[in-house]
Amino acid sequence: MKISFKELTDSLAEILVQEGLGENSGRTAAIFAKSSLDGYHSHGVNRFAEFVKNIRKGVIHPDKQPIKTDTLGPIERWNGQKGPGPLNASICMDRAISLAKEHTLGCVALSNSNHWMRGGSYGWQAAEAGCMAICFTNTMPNMPPWGGKSPTTGNNPLIIAIPRAAGNVVLDMSLSQFSYGKMYQTRLAGKELPFAGGYDEEGNLTKDPGAIIESRRILQTGYWKGSGLSLMIDMLATLLTAGKSTSEIGLLNAESELSQVFLCIDPLRLNGKEQHEAWCDQIITHFQSADRVDPDQGIQYPGEATHQRRKRHLEDGIPINDEIWSGILAL
Repeated sequence: MKISFKELTDSLAEILVQEGLGENSGRTAAIFAKSSLDGYHSHGVNRFAEFVKNIRKGVIHPDKQPIKTDTLGPIERWNGQKGPGPLNASICMDRAISLAKEHTLGCVALSNSNHWMRGGSYGWQAAEAGCMAICFTNTMPNMPPWGGKSPTTGNNPLIIAIPRAAGNVVLDMSLSQFSYGKMYQTRLAGKELPFAGGYDEEGNLTKDPGAIIESRRILQTGYWKGSGLSLMIDMLATLLTAGKSTSEIGLLNAESELSQVFLCIDPLRLNGKEQHEAWCDQIITHFQSADRVDPDQGIQYPGEATHQRRKRHLEDGIPINDEIWSGILAL
């Protein structure tokens, strides 16, 4: 079935009002709806029912918002008070944007928050406000380190965003070859992954998302490189926020009390708009000038396909799995 962006946002907001988010229901619902608008159902509507269930379990405190606890030069520390992760992240990115507009660079380090859902949401938020951004979060232990079998690190998402008049450039990546959300979505569709995404219980590389979910042996992005980057992000997130590390999060009953960082830079204070756009266009043009392996397949910059899906879904409606939608309406 297909649903308009407005209907989807309004329907989710109505549920969140009932769950205690009050005046923040619309803002939080829009984050979920925009993720599906952009084609990322795994962290949009497909994750919404779990979000509501975590409110009911007491993992997420719907009436809480982040509060500032410390100012350290251009870095502010905030405490998420176990509030709704998407709302906390959006508020903290807004603050990082404000700091960047005032000081060229601003950083908000958020502790004690919940899953922020699609990390790219906050990269797009910064880019649409004219800021460059780097943001990242740690997770529960859900990925083995390179050379290991048991999960002692996380597939800690990393987002880098660059504003550009011809199309914002936004990289949104987990440090596993495929995120768990993507594997759940692929399994729901009854499909295999396009490339091996991890190991089954017998230690064989596989494209079967269900087998990887069961074994919890997801494949690192770039093998040892993704493993090392995961460790460094966990360390940076913990040290900047003074919050919990992946190892400490793993001792909890649910994935909560995460540490997240939102770094923003105002490029116009660095180079001016004309020079910024000229450099961005030159870099993208050169990037896409490579000889193509497949003449019919274009070379896309990070975020280009998102622009295309967003436009198509605004015009034609957002495709949503019937079973997922029925489950949301039954909440």
